[in-house]
Amino acid sequence: MKLRYGTFSYLPDLTDKEVGAQVKYALDRGWPVSVEYTDDPHPRNIYWEMFGLPLFDLAEPDGVLAQINECRKAFPGHYVRVLAYDASLGRQSTAMQFLVQRPAQEPGFLLERTEGPDRTQRYAVKSYATTKPIGDRYTGG
Repeated sequence: MKLRYGTFSYLPDLTDKEVGAQVKYALDRGWPVSVEYTDDPHPRNIYWEMFGLPLFDLAEPDGVLAQINECRKAFPGHYVRVLAYDASLGRQSTAMQFLVQRPAQEPGFLLERTEGPDRTQRYAVKSYATTKPIGDRYTGG
């Protein structure tokens, strides 16, 4: 089962041509774009590592695609995503985000249930990947 994350999460993985089209869509609306990566894709982990600086004032997606490819090369076993920000309301809001790379094998998540008083139940989501040390989570090591 693949991790479902971002705008196009239930579609097949995007090709580079489709990624370029989505980046072009964002740039045409004046949204700055950034590239981020992580090896802990927990749904509440919203703070991924930024690769390079956000890309402002671009007209064509070539610069973003080059940065995506550099990030893929530097972190072949990590998740890589593209974010586009809309600042038109006077604050930075995520307008679009989607994955452009995922590890070859995704271990998934454990849903842990804890029973409490009066038949209450609490649930926690834990990534199987985090049982390994950082750097070894998706390498098979």
